Amino acid sequence: MVYAFCVLWISFLATFQHMNYPFREELVASFLQLGKTVGAGLATCGLTGAGVGVGVVFGSLVFGLSRNPQEEARLFKYAMLGSALTEAVGLLALMMAFLILFS
Repeated sequence: MVYAFCVLWISFLATFQHMNYPFREELVASFLQLGKTVGAGLATCGLTGAGVGVGVVFGSLVFGLSRNPQEEARLFKYAMLGSALTEAVGLLALMMAFLILFS
């Protein structure tokens, strides 16, 4: 989606190539920076999902412990695994945001 947005803006700006205004290069650069910033902001939406996922994992842990306290060790292992996998998805989203912003 971000790629399509950038392609649309670049094609829009390409129509002005025949014009010889001195601010054209600055305009293209500012639109590209705008596309990067919007794309990085949209890529960080994955961090919201990671936060919700960790909440669901530990909420389920509390619920499972309240129903079956003797399985604490096994449930805690599963909760740590689920939390790690959920945080990995969040870190991938953050990495994508940084790649979009600083490349």
